[in-house]
Order: sequence, then C-alpha cells, then structure tokens
Amino acid sequence: MSFFKRLKEKVAQKTESVTQKFISGLSKTSTSFVGAISDLFSGRSKIDEELFEELEEILISADVGVTTTMELVERLRQEVKERKIKEPSELQPLLSEIISDMLELEGKSNQLQMNPDGMTVILFVGVNGVGKTTTIGKLAHRFKNEGKKVVLAAGDTFRAGAIEQLEVWGQRVGVDVIKHQAGADPAAVIYDGIQAAKSRKADVLLCDTAGRLQNKVNLMEELKKVHRVIQREIPDAPHEVLLVLDATTGQNAMMQAKTFGEAVNVSGIVLTKLDGTAKGGIVIAISNELQVPVKLVGLGEKPDDLQEFDPAQFVHALFKDAINKEEELEQSVGE
Repeated sequence: MSFFKRLKEKVAQKTESVTQKFISGLSKTSTSFVGAISDLFSGRSKIDEELFEELEEILISADVGVTTTMELVERLRQEVKERKIKEPSELQPLLSEIISDMLELEGKSNQLQMNPDGMTVILFVGVNGVGKTTTIGKLAHRFKNEGKKVVLAAGDTFRAGAIEQLEVWGQRVGVDVIKHQAGADPAAVIYDGIQAAKSRKADVLLCDTAGRLQNKVNLMEELKKVHRVIQREIPDAPHEVLLVLDATTGQNAMMQAKTFGEAVNVSGIVLTKLDGTAKGGIVIAISNELQVPVKLVGLGEKPDDLQEFDPAQFVHALFKDAINKEEELEQSVGE
C-alpha cells in the first residue's frame, strides 16, 4: 500500500470537520510550498543533483530551515538510492513520508498531557504579540465545552491591557480570572491563581505570563520564579509548559523557541496564525530541530479553530492535491 493511501486511511479515522479545518488552514502553504514541489517533480525527466538543489531552495523558502532542509534532502537521496527510484514523479509521496516521520517524535505525544489525578496546570510562555492571551481564551473555551471547570491566572502584569484582555476572554467563555494590579509580581498572581483554583475545585488552571524579550535576563528569571512557585504548591506541575509562537514570523519563531527553552522546560509548542502564512514549513523545522512536539495550531479566528496538532492531518492537508491525483490515476487505470 502506498504511503498516500495509508495517510488517507489514518485521516479517515478523524472527524470530517477537523480534516477540513486543516485543509482550509494550510491552503496557503499547500498551494505555495507543495505546488512548487509538484511543479519541480513533474517538470523533470530524471533525478539528478540539480533537482535536489532546486528542492533545497523550495524547502528553505517555505521556512523549513537550512538544517532541516539538508536533513530532509539527504534522507530523500538515501531512499532514492535504496529503493532504486528512477522517476521524479515517485518522489512526492516519498518526501511526504519523510516529513511525516520527522513530525512523529519518538516518546513524545502531540496531545496535551492532562493530570489524571487532579487539577491540570498549564503555563503559557512567549513574546508579546504572538497570540498568547487569545490562545489561552480559546483553550479555556474548549475545556469549558468539555465540561471542565477552568480558572485563568493573569500573570502578564506588565503589558498594557494584558489583564483586561484576559478578563474579556474570561467573561466571554464564562470562567473565573484571578488578577492583581498592573505591575504586580507575576509569581504572586500565579500563587493566588493556584489557591483559588484549588478552593474552587477547578479541573484546569491556565497561567498567562509576560513576554518582554527586550529585557531578556529579567524575564527569564521571572519565568523561573513562576515555575518554582507552581512546583512548590503542586509538585508534579506544571503539567504542560506551552510556548506560543506566531507561524507568520518563520525563522524568528525558531530563535524565540531556543531562548525560552533555556529558561523553562518547554513541553510543547502552540503555533498561531498558521492559516495566515504560506511558510507552514516552520512546523517541520521546529519539531525536528527542537525535538519539542507541536501540540496546538491556530487555523483561523474562531475559538474552535485552535486545534490539536495531528501530524497525519498536517501532511495530508499539505499534499492533498497529490493524494487526489494518485487516487484519480488508480481509478482511471481500474476502469
């Protein structure tokens, strides 16, 4: 069975609405990135070094990054050699298989890790402007719809309007927001958030934090302090430390990920605004180079457009045109 067929079977097990969200949200990347790859493979009569070089350029332009691009192309070369592939038309399913393999990190899940024995604490980190507060609001909306009791802690006490923005989301979703005055100690806010969530028997506590990278040393020390307070009050928490990144910033997001990774043990990535970029290759770069799973992706503006990341859905949405073509070809041969 071809990889595309196996991929389609995997995706068929998911709900149609989620599949359509991924296809719609990744349409810009699919058209630009995979469209260029399709043109390259269909426009060649043989597999040579020039083809591999052009493929490198396409991957780098889609923000797959130099390191991951070199690894991808080298693996493609090896597979071509081992499988004795001669036709460029056979490269597309092979490339998608390698990308899928890169996104499946051994021993690491793309699903959010929830505490089965009590309250789940999720800490959000990331620079200002990436959609951190909005992500918290959308996730609160999702948990609330699942019947969970949710509390939000407004730990970003420095950005103008951050506390108010979280309050708006709290009112919209119908969950409590624990806050202090602007400029207050973030660790104190998180401490109060934990106590309030415990007393209200909450299932989930979502903690916002500041993101002033221009004052990097202070920010990182602040984050470490917040982390220590959480662990002191709930020894196995935080159950997730989610780094929120704006997909439209491409390789700049990679730099942010490395910086935050030095301060706190990031367990997962949230990529916002993935629907707004043609350079969705950043998902592959982040997953492969940081070895941190992408857990949530923003595929639109609505609250339910924040989706759990699914590697199979991602690859399927990217290569959907090639998958459809393979299916049409098989049907025409069968007739």
